[in-house]
Amino acid sequence: MIDKELLTLLVCPQCKGELVLDRDAAELVCKADRLAFAIREGIPVMLVDEARRLDS
Repeated sequence: MIDKELLTLLVCPQCKGELVLDRDAAELVCKADRLAFAIREGIPVMLVDEARRLDS
């Protein structure tokens, strides 16, 4: 899905915080901003405008 080394380098583009991999949803999640960034064909889409907002 996504290279483990790449995952250690990626941060949230909005707050620069840690991202958590959700393998089932194929997303990188920023818990601080409550955003989920899709992973499409193994490539994370790190655009805030395209991120999914997580419910409270």
